[in-house]
Amino acid sequence: MIETGRTRLSQRNRNILVQELNVNPEWIDNGTGDMFNAPPAITQAFNLRTDNQMPLQSVPLYSIEGTAGLVPLFEQRALEPVNYIHIPNLPKCDGAIYVVGDSMYPLLKSGDIVLYKQLRDLDDVFWGDMYLLSIDLDGEEYITVKYVQKSDRDGHIKLVSQNPHHADKDVERSRIRAIALVKASIRMNSIR
Repeated sequence: MIETGRTRLSQRNRNILVQELNVNPEWIDNGTGDMFNAPPAITQAFNLRTDNQMPLQSVPLYSIEGTAGLVPLFEQRALEPVNYIHIPNLPKCDGAIYVVGDSMYPLLKSGDIVLYKQLRDLDDVFWGDMYLLSIDLDGEEYITVKYVQKSDRDGHIKLVSQNPHHADKDVERSRIRAIALVKASIRMNSIR
């Protein structure tokens, strides 16, 4: 209909043709030139030696409510995932859990999901990074997400919250039952 002159091309549709479909605007206006613009030059990505390209992975999402905690989860004691998470280019992760509490608010809030990579040894900690920890408090397991820093006290680590209403806490290294580096987090802004 546009070619026969029975209707005009709206500005909105013209923009769609030019921007989305790569149609040459001179061809639309005057009928001159090629119908399509030359395809954009393909740029080659140069990966650094430190870039670690991961194929799409299925990260198991666990609910640790009503379970024995992180230690059995990390020891792979037949805990079934509630679902799986798929995120492109995600670094290697061992699993994911829901955050409970507000100690890392506003960075993390209760209900967010953290994806983690388990550490076998507390000596592998990168000071200042965020970790998922299981701490023994008088025989009870306390699970938390905190920044881990060096402590001024021998044999201790310092746990630091994002939320200023939570004080820093020095914890004996021997009380750490399990630790994992937080690799990524997911926030859902709406449940519907």
